[in-house]
Amino acid sequence: MITLEMMPPLMFGGLVLSMLIGFPVAFTLASIGLLFGFLSIHLGFFDLNFLQAIPGRVFGSVLSNELLLAIPFFTFMGAILERCGLAEDMLDSMGQLFGPIRGGLGYSVIIVGFILGAITGTVAAQVIAMAMISMPVMIRYGYNIRYITGVLAASGTITQLVPPSLVLIVLADQLGKSVGDMYLGAWGPSIFQILLFAGYTFLLSIFKSSHVPAVPKTALTLTGWPLWRKCLLGIIPSAVLIFVVLGTMMLGLATPTEAGAMGAVGAIVLAAMHHKEFSDIGHKILIVGVIACGIGTMIGIFFTEGILFKIAFAITYFAVVWICLEAVRIPDLRGLIKQGYETTMRITTMVVFILIGSTCFSVVFLGVSGGVWLEHMLTTLPGGVWGFLIFINLFIFFLAFFLDFFEIAFIILPMVAPIAQKILAPVVGPDAALIWFGVMLCVNMQTSFMHPPFGFALFYLRGVAPKEVKSSDIYWGALPWVGLQVIMVALVIAFPWTVTALLDKPSNVDPNKVRIDIPQIELAPLDFGEPPKFK
Repeated sequence: MITLEMMPPLMFGGLVLSMLIGFPVAFTLASIGLLFGFLSIHLGFFDLNFLQAIPGRVFGSVLSNELLLAIPFFTFMGAILERCGLAEDMLDSMGQLFGPIRGGLGYSVIIVGFILGAITGTVAAQVIAMAMISMPVMIRYGYNIRYITGVLAASGTITQLVPPSLVLIVLADQLGKSVGDMYLGAWGPSIFQILLFAGYTFLLSIFKSSHVPAVPKTALTLTGWPLWRKCLLGIIPSAVLIFVVLGTMMLGLATPTEAGAMGAVGAIVLAAMHHKEFSDIGHKILIVGVIACGIGTMIGIFFTEGILFKIAFAITYFAVVWICLEAVRIPDLRGLIKQGYETTMRITTMVVFILIGSTCFSVVFLGVSGGVWLEHMLTTLPGGVWGFLIFINLFIFFLAFFLDFFEIAFIILPMVAPIAQKILAPVVGPDAALIWFGVMLCVNMQTSFMHPPFGFALFYLRGVAPKEVKSSDIYWGALPWVGLQVIMVALVIAFPWTVTALLDKPSNVDPNKVRIDIPQIELAPLDFGEPPKFK
């Protein structure tokens, strides 16, 4: 006879077994949830009315969730930017800028990976594009092949952590926190991880200089101001787009969905700017639009928003529309936009179906007291808070061998988030607890793209690498960088301030001790005499 206490571990074991067989995750979640739901009804654990919560949560928490509307916008933005030629220009200019120093090409790949991560938010095509551009150049100048494969894969996966990462949006939704706070919490670990990658390259340049040799100055095609000009032409538009997307969101000027929509339009503008068929009239209109935007911004900051403010931004909007029309006119960009739509449709549909499946599973799991079972198991771990964090991170690290980050976020987080809030609140406060926990898991889930033999970034590299690059070189090359990512997880666990430093400080005011004094206003005495007589 199956008891109520046996249902949660049976559900969890059935889920793991079904996924190991290879059945699609979205349908696995839904089928396991409904199967155990009907079994629970048969055994009398709850009645059929309980399952009415499933359509209610699907329509209320998934299809009506405005935050999830940001996912297609950021996906489209990434799909456009990763194929528009921006990566090629930045890698070429950065490579020539840093190339003459030992490890210079590695530094350029790390920096460009960080910048692209901040404007694309996707991994697959970024790893492929950077590998196709940088790998032949690094091989030509004698870089160690294992270093090449490792730095390319690791620099591509940093986009999972750097805002506006799709992972952070999903984590914010599942943890019930704001996307802006999740982005603020992720900046510290993002920068520290880049420093770790650069530090590893620096140590190699000292102790194994033959692995990361300098590029001969005779091989450079640009020097001086032309080189700096090319670097700035790649960095400045990217920085503007980063501010439009992230700055407006963090300043409270736009919601994540509005910021994503501006990013999608900005991606089309950047793609048109970098295309060789962009017309001279388009360049002039672009300059006029930038000047008008600057004037309108200054008026909005220092003066009242009057007619000049409206005229300036009307000119800016006209320039944006003109450039978008030019992008549609160019056949290459028209095809690129079409591919972006298709990519966005596939990813968005996948996310929605996984969410619907996870809703079916989680409703039934909670109905058979799965939350109580999980809380008892996690709160009785030895080591208290640190034992809980170590166990959860090892568990996520293991799951990342087999599951995508979407699947981990939608299956595991809803179950462990309430427990994490209760356990971690005494360490960093109730407001920052889930932000710290979410960013920590985001750093951990980067390894899902890197660790052999299942890391998707390694598969992407294998697909574009020359025949002389062995699969063993790709796997062995990834291990040091996985180690650096694990070190970053340990640093986030040991030093919560790496996440919480930029967050708003919690108020220390005790509401029970607040006293409101309302001054008494003396009124003239009321006259209750006889009313006046009117003739």
